[in-house]
Amino acid sequence: MSDFPFGFGLPQEPEDGESGKSSRNDRGGGQGPADNPLAALFGGGGGMNSQDLGAAFQQLGQLLSNDSGPVNWDLAQNVARQTVAQGAPDGSRDRSVDSQERSQVAEAMRLADLWLDSVTSFPSGAGSAVAWSRAEWVEATLPVWRELVDPVAERVGAAMGQVLPEEMRAMAGPLMGMMRSMGGAMFGTQIGQAVGTLAGEVVGSTDIGLPLGPAGKAALLPQNVAALGEGLGVPQDEVRLYLALREAAHQRLFAHVPWLRSHLFGAVDGYARGIQVDTSKLEGLVGQIDPGRPEELQEKLQQGLFEPEDTPEQKAALARLETALALVEGWVDAVVHAAAQPHLPSASALRETLRRRRASGGPAEQTFATLIGLELRPRRLRDAARLWASLTDARGSQGRDALWTHPDMLPTAQDLDDPDGFVHREQLDFSELDQLLGDAAGGGSSPRLDKERGSEDERGEGDERGPEGGGGRGA
Repeated sequence: MSDFPFGFGLPQEPEDGESGKSSRNDRGGGQGPADNPLAALFGGGGGMNSQDLGAAFQQLGQLLSNDSGPVNWDLAQNVARQTVAQGAPDGSRDRSVDSQERSQVAEAMRLADLWLDSVTSFPSGAGSAVAWSRAEWVEATLPVWRELVDPVAERVGAAMGQVLPEEMRAMAGPLMGMMRSMGGAMFGTQIGQAVGTLAGEVVGSTDIGLPLGPAGKAALLPQNVAALGEGLGVPQDEVRLYLALREAAHQRLFAHVPWLRSHLFGAVDGYARGIQVDTSKLEGLVGQIDPGRPEELQEKLQQGLFEPEDTPEQKAALARLETALALVEGWVDAVVHAAAQPHLPSASALRETLRRRRASGGPAEQTFATLIGLELRPRRLRDAARLWASLTDARGSQGRDALWTHPDMLPTAQDLDDPDGFVHREQLDFSELDQLLGDAAGGGSSPRLDKERGSEDERGEGDERGPEGGGGRGA
């Protein structure tokens, strides 16, 4: 994976075109020049015969006529399959999931849900448990990648269209369409490579703290689960069960907190709206590309030509996203540890392994940095986990989970600095809000309403709750 955002690096062709025995891999394996014309034309395809070259040009023509959006997702899917077919960075090749592995995953998920019932008030969030190959993970998660990446690609594509003066834009309609198509193809190539690489490392559908798979479907990748467990000195069934606990806990949270998904994805979209591309670099590029060397455009793009600049809007959106991710991952960490500790001797060791993997800037962060210049590292993971554990001790699992009722009830970044203050701070019981509003609307008086008003009078006007007191909160 390239280290530069918006670099549009191109994958190499697989050596033998074989990716495994599954039908999905057969569809994705053996990608030739016709399946990736950009790699064929710009990636050094010197060994192509005339038939391959003709197929590549035909496919390229189809790509340039594709104006379905800021990213060519058909190309992204093909490149992702091809990258999976090449094998993971550790040299392992994708393979189909056998019946024994499917049974092991199903049993691990069943037991995980049973253990989680005793430590959280949220019921099971998964209607089914599946075991995926790497290629199946790509197929299942691409729709969500599209939702995450399109806003950023749209913003960068708009900046490309602003390079030419307005009067030239009106005259260069076909040329502008070709530029959009080329940009979509290049985005698709880079995204496909990144997602295909990530497929060789993830262990489930929620590794990055976002629900990438279909709703209600808990998933593990047995091949990657086994690779993660190698060298830990922990039995594979314990590793599988601990990862199943994490997957099942994520599923419960996203299934029973309906606003959470849109809250997280909205922060990513807010980041995209704040992108300001340095068009002076693009302007300097106009007129400098040799028409006889189309690969020069690829070289320029690989230099990070479209790297976005930080803006106040982006920083604010990133802060919201980091806090929300820390709260999600911290809740999962605390709940899974409470469920695993009585049953798994290696629970503490596995917890530390997953914490380090999640917080050290692993594959998820690299992928997002490459795709949209955005890091998804929950920097306050340990702080959030301690806060959720303290809330469990003080209020029980039901009182802790009730904070997910509304985003304004969640801890803020400031609360992570003072977890004890948040834990012992009085919280309004939203379950009684309807009764309070009904009494007020009816003009009547109730003991509960009088008590609330009396408490406010005792505090006085000078005791208004600002950011430190929990008012006007936002995760």
